Amino acid sequence: MAEILVLVDHVDGEVKKVTLELLTLAGRLGEPAAVWTGPGYEGAKERLAEYGAAKVYVAADEELDSYVVAPKAALLAQLVKDRSPGAVLVSATAEGKEVAGRLAVKTGSGVLTDVVDVTEGFVGEHSIFGGAIIAHAKVSTGTPIIAVRPNSVAPEASAASPVEEQVSVTLSDADKAARIVEKVVQEKGERPDLTEAAIVVSGGRGVGGAENFSIIEGLADSLGAAVGASRAATDAGWYPHQFQVGQTGKTVSPQLYIAVGISGAIQHRAGMQTSKTIVAINKDPEAPIFELVDYGVVGDLFQVAPQLTEEITKRK
Repeated sequence: MAEILVLVDHVDGEVKKVTLELLTLAGRLGEPAAVWTGPGYEGAKERLAEYGAAKVYVAADEELDSYVVAPKAALLAQLVKDRSPGAVLVSATAEGKEVAGRLAVKTGSGVLTDVVDVTEGFVGEHSIFGGAIIAHAKVSTGTPIIAVRPNSVAPEASAASPVEEQVSVTLSDADKAARIVEKVVQEKGERPDLTEAAIVVSGGRGVGGAENFSIIEGLADSLGAAVGASRAATDAGWYPHQFQVGQTGKTVSPQLYIAVGISGAIQHRAGMQTSKTIVAINKDPEAPIFELVDYGVVGDLFQVAPQLTEEITKRK
């Protein structure tokens, strides 16, 4: 059974949920082999073992975290050369996609991005054109490098006793071209991270103004959800841009996505179309969002959303 390399996405030793999803997917395709870069491994090893990592390649050199992206691609390229894995899985985040692209160039391999599933033979599934088309693609040259969209795979615990192997990589001058000079920790609220949340509640143009986003936040908090916004809402300054969901914002794929006052333009649909269950609240029965939803409510969001929040709170 071929090894499937999984680049571990972590912050200060805390493994992100998307890595657990990748390990689960890797277990279906071969033998999961996690690739750890930088310090903090000791605090994360049990988490990786819990989700099926049969092997962990540990590159604990702090220098790997001192430069932008390139060292990770260099390490993976070395492992691809030395270990001949069946495939390499990374998260389809901004950083993960850049790692995938750099790795493809270094190894002369094909790369698939924004994949929502991978089947036997490393065939990647893509959801495109607002979910109207499901496309399948396969790498024809080199080692398949696949960037998987977060929340596309449900993480499944599968206890393992991973073999640990210490590895290192010599960085070239090109790998050191962009150095990280400062890291600023963004203050996090009690809500989950938008790209990793199991439930997302997003508001759009129909919310009418920044002061009305409290309705969206109230509904989200009743569900323990993250808050998102459409491009129209963020461009209008009603909600911060880092919460934008869409083609030019963040891509989410939660178990439940609630679109409130969002028309459903293709730009927005591209960022949430793979959500498992989609609910929309909109007063326009002809809104494009209703073509995509599992459940739709035609009504005034200023009446429906508060009532929904009240009912959810009652049932807790």
